[in-house]
Amino acid sequence: RYFLVGSNPAETKYRVLKIDRTEPKDLVVIDDKHVYTQQEVRELLGRLDLGNRTKMGQKGSSGLSRAVSAFGIVGFVRFLEGYYIVLITKRRKMADIGGHAIYKIEDTNMIYIPNDSARVSHPDEARYLRIFQNVDLSSNFYFSYSYDLSHSLQYNLTVLRMPLETLKTETNQTGQESFDIFEDEGLSTQGGSGVFGICSKPYEKYVWNAKLLETVRTAVHRDWLLYIIHGFCGQSKLLIYGRPIYVTLIARRSSKFAGTRFLKRGANCEGDVANEVETEQILYDASVMSFSAGSYSSYVQVRGSVPLYWSQDISTMMPKPPITLDQADPYAHVAALHFDQMLQRFGSPIIILNLVKEREKRKHERILSEELVAAVTYLNQFLPTEHAIIYIPWDMAKYTKSKLCNVLDRLNVIAESVVKKTGFFVNRPDSYCSILRPDEKWNELGGCVVSTGRLQTGVLRTNCVDCLDRTNTAQFMVGKCALAYQLYSLGLIDKPNLQFDTDAVRLFEELYEDHGDTLSLQYGGSQLVHRVKTYRKIAPWTQHSKDIMQTLSRYYSNAFSDADRQDSINLFLGVFKPAEGRPHLWELPTDFYLHHKNTLSLSQTRQSYTFWWTTGVLKHLPLPFDEVTCAENRRKLTVKKFHKYEEEIDIHNEFFRPYELSCFDETFCLAMTNSTRDFMPKNVGIDPSPFTVRKPDETGKSVLGNKNNREETVLQRKTAASAPPPPSEEAVSSSSEDDSGTDKEDEGAVSQRSTPVKVTDTGDNTKITENAVQSTKDVYGVNLSDIPSEDDLAIYARFVQLGQSQHKQDKGSQQFCSKCPLDKVINLIPISSFSQDNIYEVQPPRADWKSIEIFHAHIQAGRGNMQPLGRDDFLMYREYIRNRYM
Repeated sequence: RYFLVGSNPAETKYRVLKIDRTEPKDLVVIDDKHVYTQQEVRELLGRLDLGNRTKMGQKGSSGLSRAVSAFGIVGFVRFLEGYYIVLITKRRKMADIGGHAIYKIEDTNMIYIPNDSARVSHPDEARYLRIFQNVDLSSNFYFSYSYDLSHSLQYNLTVLRMPLETLKTETNQTGQESFDIFEDEGLSTQGGSGVFGICSKPYEKYVWNAKLLETVRTAVHRDWLLYIIHGFCGQSKLLIYGRPIYVTLIARRSSKFAGTRFLKRGANCEGDVANEVETEQILYDASVMSFSAGSYSSYVQVRGSVPLYWSQDISTMMPKPPITLDQADPYAHVAALHFDQMLQRFGSPIIILNLVKEREKRKHERILSEELVAAVTYLNQFLPTEHAIIYIPWDMAKYTKSKLCNVLDRLNVIAESVVKKTGFFVNRPDSYCSILRPDEKWNELGGCVVSTGRLQTGVLRTNCVDCLDRTNTAQFMVGKCALAYQLYSLGLIDKPNLQFDTDAVRLFEELYEDHGDTLSLQYGGSQLVHRVKTYRKIAPWTQHSKDIMQTLSRYYSNAFSDADRQDSINLFLGVFKPAEGRPHLWELPTDFYLHHKNTLSLSQTRQSYTFWWTTGVLKHLPLPFDEVTCAENRRKLTVKKFHKYEEEIDIHNEFFRPYELSCFDETFCLAMTNSTRDFMPKNVGIDPSPFTVRKPDETGKSVLGNKNNREETVLQRKTAASAPPPPSEEAVSSSSEDDSGTDKEDEGAVSQRSTPVKVTDTGDNTKITENAVQSTKDVYGVNLSDIPSEDDLAIYARFVQLGQSQHKQDKGSQQFCSKCPLDKVINLIPISSFSQDNIYEVQPPRADWKSIEIFHAHIQAGRGNMQPLGRDDFLMYREYIRNRYM
């Protein structure tokens, strides 16, 4: 058997999963549902170790040995033999949203489950394994233990605001035990010590390991289920006179109809389009982490292929293969399914920004425009006028070639009109200053205004042919416009307007370029060819040669490696399932029927040609149906009640971890891209505001591409993030592992067995450190001392020891700590008169009966209920009068 032991971050609670290794082709996973303490799990593993020894005292005959340490389970997969388990063995923190950490997968490990004795070998197993591992899980896959990455921030916080009565009803109805994605922000009951936690089902469209977890989803506790997304995640810090504002960009790539550039075009029969990515920009004040007390804002936009049946034939080996429409669709059936999905998730209005060419010598891209216009016109006949799909055609390539027109100015006008129609999400009401001095543009803003803030209703859907270069620039301009409104709503700028060449926009532009490069590599096989600087016409002449190289790289990838990548994606996502007696994946002439289910069987229900939306969607517009409180949506939620002192909902300990000894070098918030350190000029006396327009040569980090070759190479290698990352975490103290994480003797061996992955080279780290030290002196006028004094170290060690004591470490670890040279400092003698006194709770001393009687009499007297005077009272009063007046 394999025993998988998972712990919480503090290593005070454990769960155990048993995996049977005697079954050659079936997966038998047993979850005993019991929560163990540290002592209990050690005793359990000790008993298992003793019970499985062959001969007592025999050398090398240990019954239980650690196979691997990990941070989570990606899932279970089977090809033609037995099952494999895929584990995350290395991770790196990429972002932080309200104290909830988002990690990037750095390394994984696939372990074959059945024993050698039970294994039934198959000649094609190794080839399937190789194809599966072509999907590089260390490349832009992200997960979070406590935040739902498959949903937008607006959805997550809307679920959080559900009425208390609804939660109580749901708690009574559901008996399923569950944990909460927002446990720390639960809702307190009236007059009790309970806290309600809500957990919603993930949005499966953006979950990439849903099929890998399908076999165990109902068999194990949901703490074991870790949902991963694919796309991009980057975070930068905007310092406004020392106030930290975190700008986060999260891109979720759809797992439906997923694939590579020329092999996946248009849409499938279910309305899922190729290269569909939902991009969300989140802005929040990092000085307050809590979702309920902090200021949070977000804006969502979407990119995706034109929702029609179309493709390009790549057998001709042409750079631009001809576009062909594969099926006639007079009633816009596939477009209707696609826009119905969007109405459910985003509400109305749906705005289409179509950037394909309108005028061509030979009809190429214009084929798509004409069909899309016809589809939208047909569908709008049946929608109410106020909720109609808005179509904006704009030939971006034509305007780029024109010397008279500024592309970005025109895009800015489009962006302003789009953001005014959709609005954006913010979780707090308008600030008093915006009510007192309202801006003209602010009063025209759309969306939905509620008592708790604003909601985004509707979404912008941008497309060109590939949805890469032109689309990324258009999305950046819309995001820049939305960023200005977000900063204004949080009271950080006086007008909702941002200029180019400011530190804030340069920081945001770098985030978007990394976002565009990453998405372009995933779908097209190369980085962006045309960037924001290209359309601003300020790119250096060296940029043209780089563009040519990226074009050649993209062409090579599309011609020679895309087919293998497509096979890997089909196998990873479970679109193709190997089976005995069926053709193998590499024998299929096409994967068309795998992605179009209607080619294998006819649907029993047919969609209406006129009422093409889902029942109930139209009634709630402009609000998205997914966020409305109704019986159907409540069924997607699970509610659990916690005690308010439980560790699971303690966000302070989860984020600050006082029980761990930490250092500044590994602190994520200091290593991330910083507007003051990386973009502000280093001249003394310069205006420190990130909203001041700078000259190109004044910035601390040039965005014009004047980097040497080494830095350029590093940048291309790090398209996953705009910030220099902190060191990746080795899988030592794990969330899902097969031994207790406190066994310090084994940890050294485990970290040595882990596969080393080089994150950044030494030169980069040196540069980061130097910049950090310089900026401290330049910005704050004071230098940090190189080495803390012994007294400071002793105080900090004492603080850490207090945290460890509070988390009730077992006696063994306390004895280990008592051997430290700081034992005289750390061993504190309690002098409090309270029986229980710590940072969480205080138990007052017990009062005697006479004191209680006096207190009750005092309360009654305040209410006018005077007690009759006794003989002792008269004597006391007489004594008082004698002493006072006689």
